[in-house]
Amino acid sequence: MNERTLAIIKPDAMAARRAGAILSMIEEAGFRIRAMRLMRLTRAQAEGFYAVHREKPFFDSLCRFMTEGPVIVMVLEAEGAIQRWRDLMGPTDPAKAPEGTVRKLYGTNIERNAVHGSDGPDTARFEVSYFFPASQLVE
Repeated sequence: MNERTLAIIKPDAMAARRAGAILSMIEEAGFRIRAMRLMRLTRAQAEGFYAVHREKPFFDSLCRFMTEGPVIVMVLEAEGAIQRWRDLMGPTDPAKAPEGTVRKLYGTNIERNAVHGSDGPDTARFEVSYFFPASQLVE
């Protein structure tokens, strides 16, 4: 079944000029990009997006990191897109990521791990709509 998921190329990967390589990995893996935007998150946008983590000790540093530079937000579509993107990203901690995954190649630590992806269908629906109204999704 075709699914959509949100993907973000984070500020660390943008600063390291890895966006092109990551986009190539996405396309080579068979994903269709249905929406994409280069932007710089405001503090309020980062806090709203990561609200589920508000009570966690890393919330402030995560929001600070996500606002330190530009990001690319995008909607990916494929059969089983959520799990397929999570597999291509690798685990949150790049040190535990398998060879060939985005985080193994371009992440440096558990916070500066190059990319974000939705963790399930409900999260994907929220995250996609957070950045893209339905009218901006290309069929």
